[in-house]
Amino acid sequence: MKLVIVGYGRVGSRTARVLREEGHDVTVVDNDEKKVDRARDEGFEAVLGDGGTESVLSEAGVEGADAVGGLTGDPNVNFAACMLGKEYDCRTVMRISEDYRQEIYERYADDVDEIIYPERLGAAGAKTALLGGDFNAIGDLTDQLRLTTVTVPDGAPVVGQHVANIDLGADGRVYAHGREREPMTIPLPGTVVEPGDQLALLTERTALERVRSELLG
Repeated sequence: MKLVIVGYGRVGSRTARVLREEGHDVTVVDNDEKKVDRARDEGFEAVLGDGGTESVLSEAGVEGADAVGGLTGDPNVNFAACMLGKEYDCRTVMRISEDYRQEIYERYADDVDEIIYPERLGAAGAKTALLGGDFNAIGDLTDQLRLTTVTVPDGAPVVGQHVANIDLGADGRVYAHGREREPMTIPLPGTVVEPGDQLALLTERTALERVRSELLG
């Protein structure tokens, strides 16, 4: 996939690196010359300028992109980048700032494909959102363990189960849960899995496919 990342700070840079490691074509946009230089030094195509302007996104190749991620610390820039991405039929992912409030979330939620914020697994959530898949390994923790997210589809075996009762045995465990368009949190004892929910898992690398089959069918 071809992806445009607006913002090369803590979340944007990590997201860009993870995506590139998985073979995706990533172009970075930032209005900070030092960050652009750093991105180029790390091997990325990078454009200096305001990612909320059409001319800058055009230079970054938005016309042929599959997704745009507005991952700066400024929600206004992120939203503008996403709206421009929409004009080119891109999937859009917007980061909102750390002072998350429900009214801020609701202001933007209907206009972009997905909202992420640092408390929601940071770069991991951004990467998962940009790719739009249902099962994404988002980083190696050790040689044996993987941090993974799952989006639960209709008809999955796990639908209807209490999150606290999901038993993956020695293969891993569920450590966070979130409804669609809501943040991931430690699940309450009575939380039941519904289609569209997201689960964050810690799994053995060799057990990844078994976990996928058990949860998603």
